[in-house]
Amino acid sequence: MKRIIAGFLIAGAFPATAAAQQPTVYSSLPLSGASRVQTKAINDGARQALGEAGNPVRFRTLNSATKKAGSWTPERTARNALKAAQDESTVAVIGEFNSGATKVSLPILSEAGIPQISPSNTYNGLTTSGPGTEPGEPDKYYPTGARTYFRLLPNDHVQAAALATVMRDRGCKKAGLVHDGEVYGRGMNADVKATLARLGVAVVTSRKITRKAPSAVRRAGADCMAYTGITANGAVRLFRSSALKRMRLFGSDGVAETDFVSRLPKSVDRRTTVLVATLSPTDYGTPANRDPYYAAGYEAMKLIVDGLKASGGTRAGLLGWLPTVQNRTSVLGTYGFDANGDTTLRRYGLYGLRGSSLVYQGAITAG
Repeated sequence: MKRIIAGFLIAGAFPATAAAQQPTVYSSLPLSGASRVQTKAINDGARQALGEAGNPVRFRTLNSATKKAGSWTPERTARNALKAAQDESTVAVIGEFNSGATKVSLPILSEAGIPQISPSNTYNGLTTSGPGTEPGEPDKYYPTGARTYFRLLPNDHVQAAALATVMRDRGCKKAGLVHDGEVYGRGMNADVKATLARLGVAVVTSRKITRKAPSAVRRAGADCMAYTGITANGAVRLFRSSALKRMRLFGSDGVAETDFVSRLPKSVDRRTTVLVATLSPTDYGTPANRDPYYAAGYEAMKLIVDGLKASGGTRAGLLGWLPTVQNRTSVLGTYGFDANGDTTLRRYGLYGLRGSSLVYQGAITAG
């Protein structure tokens, strides 16, 4: 009965003009390829939130991937953004799943004044400048100067702080840091190094990944090693190196994938911890067998519906309401948005390795 009543109340909150042209929420996600399980969960979670609210908006799902590419493509992402931007009934877009895709869609949607809610992006440059970002970021994504993008998961600055915190908590005294030389890896490395210094953990070496990097970390006297970068840039060889034997090993979310986990021996598995922005489904109050991105999709849609109800049911009203969100209770935890559109959540998931799988160990709050 409560849900039925809530549905009538929310529907009544939308003005007559919006009711005549039902507001539309789009999602733009890679629905085929390697991320299809997670993106399906996002859309399913959004549908649940919408159903509980009495379906006050129309929900249209767009695929940002192609079967040939097996992942999102710039062309498909841009086409999706233009479709939403040219639809006068659009009030918000849920997406993108990949930060690189958001670089493509955000300027298009922002220029049209369309709020964009990402359930998964962590790249710093979408909202802030500094280490780990490219020249002109983030201003180049906001042609009108108005912030229109809001993310539900903590950014990479928070991830770096969480990585440093867990290293300290697990007994690291002398840290060896290795990065892959790319924007993401270098930026994370700089943030981790700064946080470790603040937390009182000595950084005995910090260097780009090479075949000689493991030996250099050993010679520096490190008792643990943290890698910030992606799998494809030599991560497996680094973690398998005998020079790092008996060291505690840590990896950023750039290695949180099967191609990395499945290629490591058990002797490395039990010494390795990987950070991921999502927590266990049970931390979000959902069944243990449900993908954690379901909760992110649910909150993305619930946030939009609640915002429309509170702001008159219009795109402009929603865009004005989102920056005011503070102390919001949700399945993801209690959060708000800062001036950049970043969530105030500061918890990251800690995952161990078992066979070809990442196994949830708990959550860490960034120090």
